[in-house]
Amino acid sequence: MPNESGDTPPDARALDHATAGAPEVEAVAATVEELAARAPVRPDSPTFRELGVRAETVEALESVGITRAFAIQEYAIPSALRGSDLIGQAPTGTGKTLGFGVPMLEHINGPDEGADGTPQALVVVPTRELCLQVSRDLEQAGKIRAIRVLSVYGGVAYEPQTNKLRSGVDLVVGTPGRLLDLAKGKQLRLDKIQVLVLDEADRMLDLGFAEDVEKILSMLPERRQTMLFSATMPDPIVRIARRFLHQPLTIHADHNLDTGPSPDTEQFVYRTHSLNKVEMVARILQAKDRTLTMVFCRTKRAAQKVAEDLDFRGFAAAPVHGDLGQAARERALRAFRSGKVDTLVATDVAARGLDVTGVSHVINYDCPEDPDTYVHRIGRTGRAGATGVAVTFVDWEDLPRWKLINSTLGVGVADPAETYHTSPHLYDDLKIPEDASGTLPTAQRTRAGLNAEKTEDIELKKRSRPPRRGARGAEPTGTTAERPRQRRQRTRRNGGPETGADQTAAGADQTPARANQAPARANQAPPARANQAPTGDGPARSDAAASADKPRRRRRRRRAPGAGGEQTGN
Repeated sequence: MPNESGDTPPDARALDHATAGAPEVEAVAATVEELAARAPVRPDSPTFRELGVRAETVEALESVGITRAFAIQEYAIPSALRGSDLIGQAPTGTGKTLGFGVPMLEHINGPDEGADGTPQALVVVPTRELCLQVSRDLEQAGKIRAIRVLSVYGGVAYEPQTNKLRSGVDLVVGTPGRLLDLAKGKQLRLDKIQVLVLDEADRMLDLGFAEDVEKILSMLPERRQTMLFSATMPDPIVRIARRFLHQPLTIHADHNLDTGPSPDTEQFVYRTHSLNKVEMVARILQAKDRTLTMVFCRTKRAAQKVAEDLDFRGFAAAPVHGDLGQAARERALRAFRSGKVDTLVATDVAARGLDVTGVSHVINYDCPEDPDTYVHRIGRTGRAGATGVAVTFVDWEDLPRWKLINSTLGVGVADPAETYHTSPHLYDDLKIPEDASGTLPTAQRTRAGLNAEKTEDIELKKRSRPPRRGARGAEPTGTTAERPRQRRQRTRRNGGPETGADQTAAGADQTPARANQAPARANQAPPARANQAPTGDGPARSDAAASADKPRRRRRRRRAPGAGGEQTGN
């Protein structure tokens, strides 16, 4: 799928293979939310204990308030516990992580159960943010058994990850590029993998990781359990499932064969002009009961511009897109999760892997490219049983694209109403106060803003090594006093190498150690030049006579033409 700039997205692959520019897991722990019960479930839903989950895992989940299973977990866990291959298709935010994570923990051993430190299970995810989130959830679920979970992703140095692999891990969660790098470098062993999970598989293909995923699958043992989870099932995913899964069981939870958004999300679609979109967003951000909001743009420039416009109007907004450095992206995500900013303006790259509690509104500033993108965008709200509001802007040139999305998903808005920031139905639909304007009143600017979030220095520090022995700038062993600065002398090749007499005369101001070397070098006769004319002194000329020729030759070369010159021999 094209990225926000319209080209095939190589940025995700390049970022995944990078070795610098992102913080370690400890530095971004605040950006990943702890596993907790944050959404209601049906009172008649089965508990994890009733689904046959072992007591240690049930106790770990109950410690954070999770007792009953969501629909995808209810259907997937019993089948996965039997060792069957699965294809789980469910909307984003319906609890798929525990749907595959709980059975995975059941099939592996912990350190106290005979594990030798070689990875036994592997989860492949498309983005770094999703990698951290899945790792944290699985680590919490396996806390009592002390399951060692390692998150592997690009953008950080290899050493911390390889050190943990050498010390021993039981479960690895990683992005395709870094997993492949470590496997090729023999730091990551994949020969004992018993369970493989491909999470958000469709997004993985969109980011260009199809080839890497197939290479990783070819390195795994033939006898294993494979589970594939995704919100949508495009044709490439179906081909991978047919090739690498053995008689998989397909599970649709809260989902029909035609991919659709969550029914808990209220959807509004408006036909509007591009020059009026910011004005409408400013009004929507003042809607009643609004908490956190995500605004999705098609391009990186649009995301940056919208964020700057909203910030100028008094709203606490922060951008997240590919042109920002990793430090700036992490800073914006931390501020959004902590509530210092309540509006995150992002591109589709950020539409996956962001599990943020309390996102009440999603605004599609630009019309999505296809139905899958629409589902992924509005999946940021209405997660795990919560309710939400999704607003989509459709320009006149986007009408054919929107009609395709509407017919595929059955949104029920084939012809959106023409809407501007002054339209009464906009205020009625979204519960916007009638006196709302294009700027946020000063009394309502209670958020700290992005500037209140500290920027972490996440660049890798250069290792300072002492200079090598004998290298330029290195002190000799045992020398502590500062040596005097030596004067550099030029060597003229035209007149032959300098003799000891010249060096002694010109080097009177040199150090004693240097001057003591002059007599020894003075005994060495200079090599005879092939084109040098014989003089009256014969071949046995002294060093002093030979050195006296050079100043005369130099003065002769500097005289003007026609002025005559001195003879070389006197």
